[in-house]
Amino acid sequence: MQNTVKNELQNILSGKSQVRDGATIQAVAGHLGDGSQTGKTAENEKLFRIQETARLESIITDKKLWVKEISASKYIAEGAEQKVFIKDAFHVLKLNTGVFYKSWRDYLFSLLLHNYFFPDTAYSLLGFYRENSDLLAVVQQPYISSDEVTDLNQVNAFMNYNGFLKTRYNDYYNHELGIIVEDLHDENVLTSKGVLYFIDTVFYLTDDLWKPKTNSNT
Repeated sequence: MQNTVKNELQNILSGKSQVRDGATIQAVAGHLGDGSQTGKTAENEKLFRIQETARLESIITDKKLWVKEISASKYIAEGAEQKVFIKDAFHVLKLNTGVFYKSWRDYLFSLLLHNYFFPDTAYSLLGFYRENSDLLAVVQQPYISSDEVTDLNQVNAFMNYNGFLKTRYNDYYNHELGIIVEDLHDENVLTSKGVLYFIDTVFYLTDDLWKPKTNSNT
């Protein structure tokens, strides 16, 4: 089962198969390239990010993905990585700097992973917005109204059922898939009518996702 999921995820991240609301995300990620870096030093990583952002801006212009205006009157909240705005009665807009990720491609992959695992709160990439010198991704997501405080024991049980084990605090790792998901506290997982809704997730890939599963019984 996990091997099937791994194959599905590999195909989604490489753009070979679809995921809910993923077409624009896949198109942009595909045009960014493989995200290879020449070194692990802070200087090299900074240079890579600058070069990748320049490529991304070219893609945004080519695909007409610039969002020209965000209404400040619709602002409702913000965290370390994003600002949240009300779009309408059914959706919110989130402006994300991608600061939690080493590359923009990693951020886009995180969106695709979220949409695969949590389609009820899937992200739709509307485009990108320039705020002063910062480039921000603009994503749309269903608005969820919470009616009770989320029980983190239920979150833990749900993640365990899907092969993710807690590593520390509210972070989880799926050893079979090679996927990390972090920050699943009760502000990022809401409860409505007894159902858990994952509204803010931070997914990271490890090299193990791209490796074929080995079977010790063969």
